[in-house]
Amino acid sequence: MQKPPKMLKGLIQKVVQMKNPNFTLDSEVTGRVLWALLMQKGFAFLRAYKLLFAFKIPNKLFLGRAVQFFNVPNMQFGQWVNLGDYCYLSALGKGKLSLGNNVSIGAFSRLIISTSFNNIGAYITIGNNVGMGEYAYLGGAGGLEIGDDTIIGQYLSCHPENHNYTDVNELIRLQGTSRKGIKIGKNCWIGSKVTVCDGVTIGDGCVVAAGAVVTKSFPANSVIGGVPAKLLKARDGNKTQLKSLLKEVA
Repeated sequence: MQKPPKMLKGLIQKVVQMKNPNFTLDSEVTGRVLWALLMQKGFAFLRAYKLLFAFKIPNKLFLGRAVQFFNVPNMQFGQWVNLGDYCYLSALGKGKLSLGNNVSIGAFSRLIISTSFNNIGAYITIGNNVGMGEYAYLGGAGGLEIGDDTIIGQYLSCHPENHNYTDVNELIRLQGTSRKGIKIGKNCWIGSKVTVCDGVTIGDGCVVAAGAVVTKSFPANSVIGGVPAKLLKARDGNKTQLKSLLKEVA
């Protein structure tokens, strides 16, 4: 195994520790891997300067290949934001598309406040230190908020909007929509392939099992899963707390 030069290792650790003070490089990481990482991040850093054409000054922003934007003036980026390859962000909304500090969005993800020009959507707000896997689809028609320090697997799908359908004599596509919004709390762990429907609030500290379809709200520190999602237990296993949570979601 080729050991990385001490100077290179120290430099990378120092830079990463600016956003994650507890970070240390694994001893198995080789010098070749570190040089590849530097090249990748260097190009990602340079790509961010294309935002200058939209009069937006990037601040420690890293863009993967072929990242696309629509309505950049309505976007806000914190520091150390990383957007993976082929992400698409559209900020057609009454409010902003806002990403906090140290946010990472996986490749091929789409963050779209709205696609309708005759009824534009609300906003998308993602807090600090949020990490999200590849292929996420986040809509913001009714408003979407994800709290600080939440970690999210691949294929998250959030849909803060519903189609009206009660009139059987009218085409569903012509009956309009209803919008309530979605709120995901702080310090949550959302597994892969989770779908969150309109009107849902997921409290702080919740854990959502992979593949869950969340159709109703859950209080803080719930562990939920299933289709549709149900309360499985309280995070600390406290039976008294579990009974209290069950009453809240009944």
